[in-house]
Amino acid sequence: MNFTVSENLYLSHNGEWIRVDENLVSIGLTDFRLSWLGEVLFLDLPDIGKLVHKGESLFSIESVKFTHDFVSPVSGTLIEVNESLFTDPGILNDDPFNGGWIIVVEMNDEKDLATLVRASECRNQNGMDSLVHQLDQEIEVLDA
Repeated sequence: MNFTVSENLYLSHNGEWIRVDENLVSIGLTDFRLSWLGEVLFLDLPDIGKLVHKGESLFSIESVKFTHDFVSPVSGTLIEVNESLFTDPGILNDDPFNGGWIIVVEMNDEKDLATLVRASECRNQNGMDSLVHQLDQEIEVLDA
C-alpha cells in the first residue's frame, strides 16, 4: 500500500499532518495513521475558542478498531472545527488531506513547529525512518 503526503506539510509522531499558513495551523490525520485506525465512526472535538497546549489532549477519534486521543502539536487557540465530520466522519478516510481536515488552531509560537518533521524530509531515508520509528513506538503502546 502506498501512502502520500504533500511536501508542504509538517508531520507529527502521532500521525497528524499540519498545514501552516502564517500563524494558522490546520490539523488532520495522514492516510498512514487512518489505515491503522480503520473506518472512523465518531470524533470528539473541542469547542471553538478553547486554549490548546502542545502535548496535551486535543481531540479523540473512535474507529472500528480503537478509540484514540490525539495530542496537540502546537499551542494556541482553537478557531475552527470541521463540522462536516460530525455528520460524515468517513470524510477522514476518503479525503484525509483536503475535506478531512479536523481543526484549525491560531498558533502562539512558531517554535512549536521545531519538533515536527517536514514532509519533504521524509523523502530522505533518515527522515522517514525517524518518523516510522516514532509511530511504531506509539502503535506498540496502544496495541499492548
